[in-house]
Amino acid sequence: MEENTVFMNRELSWLKFNDRVLEEAESEMTPLCERLSFASIYQSNLDEFFMVRVGSLVDQKALSPNMQENKTDMTPQEQIDAVISTVKKLNARKDAVYAKLMAQLEELGVRLVDFRKITAQESERLERYFDLDIAPLISPTIVSRRQPFPFLKNKEIYAAVVLERKNGKRKLGIIPCNAGVFPRLIQVSAEKKTYMLAEELILHFIYKAFPGYEVKAKSLIRVTRNADIDPDALYEDDIDYREFMVELIKKRKRLAPVRLEMSRELDGDIIKTLCKYMDVDNHYVFRGNSPLDLSFLFQIQDILRQNSELFYGKRVPQKSAFLRSGESILAQVREKDKLLSYPYESIKSFLDMLEEAANDDSVVSIKMTLYRVARQSQVVEALIEAAENGKDVLVLVELKARFDEENNIEWSRRLEEAGCNVIYGLDGYKVHSKLCLITRRQDGQTEYITQIGTGNYNEKTARLYTDIALMTANQEIGREADAVFRALAKGETVEHTEHLLVAPHCLQNPVVDMIDDEIVHARRGEPAYIGVKINSLTDKRIIDRLIAASCAGVKIDLIVRGICCLIAGVPGRTENIRVISVVGRFLEHSRIYIFGTRERERMYIASADFMTRNTVRRVEVAAPVYDPELRERLHRIFDVMLQDNCQARDMQPDGRYVRRQPGDEAPIIAQEMLYQEAYDRAAGKSQLG
Repeated sequence: MEENTVFMNRELSWLKFNDRVLEEAESEMTPLCERLSFASIYQSNLDEFFMVRVGSLVDQKALSPNMQENKTDMTPQEQIDAVISTVKKLNARKDAVYAKLMAQLEELGVRLVDFRKITAQESERLERYFDLDIAPLISPTIVSRRQPFPFLKNKEIYAAVVLERKNGKRKLGIIPCNAGVFPRLIQVSAEKKTYMLAEELILHFIYKAFPGYEVKAKSLIRVTRNADIDPDALYEDDIDYREFMVELIKKRKRLAPVRLEMSRELDGDIIKTLCKYMDVDNHYVFRGNSPLDLSFLFQIQDILRQNSELFYGKRVPQKSAFLRSGESILAQVREKDKLLSYPYESIKSFLDMLEEAANDDSVVSIKMTLYRVARQSQVVEALIEAAENGKDVLVLVELKARFDEENNIEWSRRLEEAGCNVIYGLDGYKVHSKLCLITRRQDGQTEYITQIGTGNYNEKTARLYTDIALMTANQEIGREADAVFRALAKGETVEHTEHLLVAPHCLQNPVVDMIDDEIVHARRGEPAYIGVKINSLTDKRIIDRLIAASCAGVKIDLIVRGICCLIAGVPGRTENIRVISVVGRFLEHSRIYIFGTRERERMYIASADFMTRNTVRRVEVAAPVYDPELRERLHRIFDVMLQDNCQARDMQPDGRYVRRQPGDEAPIIAQEMLYQEAYDRAAGKSQLG
């Protein structure tokens, strides 16, 4: 068997993940309004994929057309061709499920219509609405020698029209449809829940915007622009970094197109003309039967919000049963390590600890890394309060957090204004770690309280993503966390650790060493085990060692939500590896590493996936979990995920994913089970008083 049969291309593996998202939109087991969410998420995921990954491939093709990626030896062009072919198949399914969802909504009295489905009276009403409320706000452009083709903004919808004069001369007209001053969903009838998309209304009456011309062809179009831009390659030391990032964001918005979507069939010559104006290859043109932007589906959800049966049952994050109400959280952490599991348990306990630290006279400093924070961030407000109370507050705000740069820039300004010491990451590395260090000074003694997490300090995503946070008073861990912050403040990275695993220098090698330790045990004929829960697996060095471990007889369980470049179950190579992916109500985001059998295991929670970008190109932190009770909690999470027989998909030896079916067994939905257990723990705690 050829070596490449155990590897999957990264981009195609990601598309398999988005396939699983689309499955949730297709599944009758998913409540109807939640299926709308998954359809929209499928599309927004694909937008970012083209902006970042396809954009990167386009750049690679231009710079190194013969370069082969290191797993399947595909060139950039081969990857682009495979991506486009796969996306067209997926989009056909997306169009089909969209039509089905709209039909089911119509049965509930909610209709999204075009002019073929409305009465003459409704058509007249819409025409008046167009004339009075839309026409004055749109800006039609006719492309000519004196009027160049307009710049089309990333992901915005435009109406494109082929116009003809009586003399037979043809021109191209363009109208932006996302003016932002009129609603996207326009009510067709005052009595009924019947709506039309604003862009469809504009396209229908587009002839009114171009008097003296005959409309020969028309379509809605949407362009996706390359967003793959490397700040470190462009930055110069004598420029203010924050202001540099502001300018970089502006530049990214004007990068070259990597996709053109169309809602109607147009003549091939017209498409060529559009592609020429936008400098995009017609290879990247996609024609679809569903709206070009599905974000309006969330508005339809709001219309049906009172129909609770159309949504997932309400779930509220619970207070941790391992924290006593009304007592100092800092004191409780000093007694014993604590673990929070989001969204099952509330992030409020951590926020309370941060607030307590901001007002505790014994706390002298708070240090924290921020990657993605909420728009209205209680975390940042607590840090500001701490600074205003005279604490030494050091905050690393990662301005290179893709698509969150503007939010982070604004928060960095506020933190600086409050007196916090703000730093912006490292040259050449993103700081992706989730690390908070509280330093206390009492009775002449210095004491550390450390929080290490798998997810961002973001109250919103803590209700939507599954993540884990460890809070510990282990002083050795605290000293190593302090060393991480000292290095970051100097623009450096740590070179050695004993407890924490810290990328870029102290994570990949220890992980490989622990895999190799399991190989040694297996070769001795002893039980050997590796269990890993991550978002993505692409690091070839780690993959190669996992393959070696499988060949040696190590049992390996991999719970990988997204990209997985390792194919499991291949006889003679990866037959001892099981890969499952769980896609469900909450985004699986927590990372857990387990090396060894129960009696000798080493267990970590981490901010890092097993991707080369995480293991050697970012600052990431993994924390050991030493407390036996907390280890059992993590085992429970891991084991329940493995038992899921509704939302889990098993990877097959040919790289396909097959969704599990409960059959005669009791259905197990891991996320629901873990949420119910959080409710049960909270209820048990309250019953105990």
